[in-house]
Amino acid sequence: MSRSGEKMKEIQKTKSLCPECLKVIDATIYEKDGKVMMKKTCEEHGSFSDLVWSDAEYYAWAQKYAHDGSGVTTCAPHEEKGCPYDCGLCEKHLTTTLLANIDLTNRCNLRCPICFANAAAAGYVLEPDRDEIKAILKRLATQKPVRCYGVQFSGGEPTVRDDLSDIIRDARELGFTQIQVATNGLKFSRDIDYAREVNKAGLNTVYLGFDGVTEKPYLVARGYNALPDKLKALENMRAAGYTSVVLVPVLVKGVSDDQVGDIVRFGMNNTDIIKGINFQPVSFSGRINKDELSSMRITIADLARLLEEQTDGQIGKEDLYPVPAVSCFSSFIEAWKQEAQITLTCHPTCGVGTYLFKVGDDILPITRFVDVDGLFSLLHDLQDTLGNGGKLNKAKVISHLTREAPKLIDNGKAPHGVNLRNLILGVLTNGTVGDTAAFHNKTLFLGAMHFMDPYNFDLDRVRRCGIHYGLPDGRIVPFCSYNAVHRPIFEKEYGIPLEEWKKQNRD
Repeated sequence: MSRSGEKMKEIQKTKSLCPECLKVIDATIYEKDGKVMMKKTCEEHGSFSDLVWSDAEYYAWAQKYAHDGSGVTTCAPHEEKGCPYDCGLCEKHLTTTLLANIDLTNRCNLRCPICFANAAAAGYVLEPDRDEIKAILKRLATQKPVRCYGVQFSGGEPTVRDDLSDIIRDARELGFTQIQVATNGLKFSRDIDYAREVNKAGLNTVYLGFDGVTEKPYLVARGYNALPDKLKALENMRAAGYTSVVLVPVLVKGVSDDQVGDIVRFGMNNTDIIKGINFQPVSFSGRINKDELSSMRITIADLARLLEEQTDGQIGKEDLYPVPAVSCFSSFIEAWKQEAQITLTCHPTCGVGTYLFKVGDDILPITRFVDVDGLFSLLHDLQDTLGNGGKLNKAKVISHLTREAPKLIDNGKAPHGVNLRNLILGVLTNGTVGDTAAFHNKTLFLGAMHFMDPYNFDLDRVRRCGIHYGLPDGRIVPFCSYNAVHRPIFEKEYGIPLEEWKKQNRD
């Protein structure tokens, strides 16, 4: 019982950070009033509590899909200060690098009030040169037991660099098959020739900051009405031949939470170019007023509720599966091909996702015509039969899949012209980028990633992180650890003081 008499149910013990001194401290995750909370106490700075998920039932359901990965063998050799201070990765890390972030600069052509990084705020410019970036890419390409294939060039704003196209070509030559740029879109909106140049260099996907379809959220989150720039950027990308843009709305309570349904409808109406929407509940790192934590905090469970409300029930929380739920696909392909595969073994509360189809004016999640859990169960049963003395050979497995998979699909509800059976079989039996792309091209991916900050930091989640920063000093650091702990230290140690950089780069 709490002091107020409210019932509290402990879920688990973990380790977290003091938001003031960033010291590792004990934390408890518990349920109260149908919500999942975290509480912790620092001997020096007192007690803290924060909301983890606003729906305890949904949280418990998501935990069923937890799946531990095998981590990396090319890890940091020893531990000195412990997690998260020794991030590099270490031998205790459980997930390979699913997507690598490389900050090309912390400079930016905007001054957004809500942001992870900015040179003007940090007081330092951190901008690795092309050789340093190639070295990072090479380390990622040689990661064991499975190399990293996906890289996202980020910042700051990566398009402020003049050599972005060259860097993209370097990544392509090193075998990266998924090359992304995270951008505010400003340069794309103002220079169609630039959009064509970057696309020709080998860019696969643009992660476009996109907070809504009206001016309101941009005025608060970006400091001006950026919507016309976003729409113009999309127009130029379409004209330049882009076919894979992911909209990235930062979700802030009271700022952009009324835009959720309209953003999804906007994406569904532009699937010729938009292939995904990745909502990001705001993380309280960087330039944000931490005193407004309780009024601005929003969780993945809140997003699920908003989607249901703002799409008239066309999308609900039962459609949004936690990321590790699909690990069975990778495990099956690994057994099929007898070689290590990238496996999505993030923590269940890190992110969720689903696939959407458009049927007339309606939105149809894949879960409404596919027995998703039945498919997962089928794959689990079959993967043990492949290789290593398994009972079924590949021909029999294909026969079994061909016979059983259609039973899990309601063809009466399936969108016209979508042969989901063939798409799924192609992914499972080939497991190639082309087969995966063929599936994605028929759908709109809807997902969410809730990155942590010092208030809700959970070391159990850090150990399972699959989105990592590649740093010029040779380290590979989990996303949330870098932004919550390492970024200011790293920028100060390796960056150039802002005023000095300006002197060096005056015309």
